[in-house]
Amino acid sequence: MFDRASRADQLEQGLRRYLPRLFGYALSLTGDEEKAQDLVQECAMRALDAARVPADEAAFRAWLFKILRNLWIDRQRKSLESVLDTEESLLIPDLSASEGRLIDGITVHQALDRLSPAAREILCLVDLAGFTYMEAAELLEVPVGTVMSRISRARAALHAALQQSNVRALHAKRGS
Repeated sequence: MFDRASRADQLEQGLRRYLPRLFGYALSLTGDEEKAQDLVQECAMRALDAARVPADEAAFRAWLFKILRNLWIDRQRKSLESVLDTEESLLIPDLSASEGRLIDGITVHQALDRLSPAAREILCLVDLAGFTYMEAAELLEVPVGTVMSRISRARAALHAALQQSNVRALHAKRGS
């Protein structure tokens, strides 16, 4: 058995491994970088204060995401604020990226912003954070079939939102 200091070190290392993914998930839920940072910080504090921590890596990851999700749900219950503020949630893109990738990133981000919070959440869990359908079902406390139907509808909604994008490729004029 590990002493309390070793356990805390292992927990901190685990948290560091998942901080970028937790932040991405929090950002998808809140739509605001500062709120996402606050949510991740509170999640880390709760994890560090926990009496019991899953030893299995997959269970540990799911446990962290569940803490974060439950915190977000609690905040939504307490607040009448909008979950998403499109203008403030636009990330500053990597300026070294090619223009095509830059435009694609902005387009996808804006399309995600137009989805419902539930659709964004399932897409972020499965497609961005890499949870399996089974893991997402356990995290959301719904049957696997529900996750499958939600992800299917969310992907279709994202595709539709991308098709409605105002960004269009410019084509060279012929004969010039």
